[in-house]
Amino acid sequence: MECDVTAANPGSRRHQLASPSRVSPADLSPPKLDPAAAVSALYAEHVLGLVRLAHIMLGSQQAAEDVVQEAFLGLYRRWSHLDDQAKALQYVRSAVLNGCRSALRSSRNSHPSPAQETSAQRTQASSAESAVLTAEQRGQIIAALRLLPSRQREVLALRFYLDLPDRQIAAALNIRQSTVRSTAYRGLAALGRALRELS
Repeated sequence: MECDVTAANPGSRRHQLASPSRVSPADLSPPKLDPAAAVSALYAEHVLGLVRLAHIMLGSQQAAEDVVQEAFLGLYRRWSHLDDQAKALQYVRSAVLNGCRSALRSSRNSHPSPAQETSAQRTQASSAESAVLTAEQRGQIIAALRLLPSRQREVLALRFYLDLPDRQIAAALNIRQSTVRSTAYRGLAALGRALRELS
């Protein structure tokens, strides 16, 4: 009959390695990912949805692509400074929304208002719902969304276009979940009024 002396001997090497008091916090943290590989994988998985989101916010495909590209570039630059790399998608979503706000502020005087856009310009936006909606209905919804205040437009786009739950919307916009719900409620009411005015 053999006996395992390392299990009974607290001074043995095996016992020391398994002891929780000897494990450093660095041993418990997840391994750091290669920034280029991690950002590329995140880009491949989420770029289309983020470009669509930015397109709804801005009304221009080229501007939307530029904002999303800048957001991913910013993520790559700041990768080593992220506290939690699992929140990288949240960081990119916030960066896209902030980039859209900046683009809207800088182009406010140089572009016509959404109400002045032609029908052809309004129907250029495409989404998963475009197979169901006619081009005219889709154009009216996009035009009405652009008439909403930015916070309402952002909440509705994240909720109904990207199908994000309230928790993720709150994290992306840095607001409370209750604020997401109330903003969505007010945004839907305003969207209904805007659609009635446009038709």
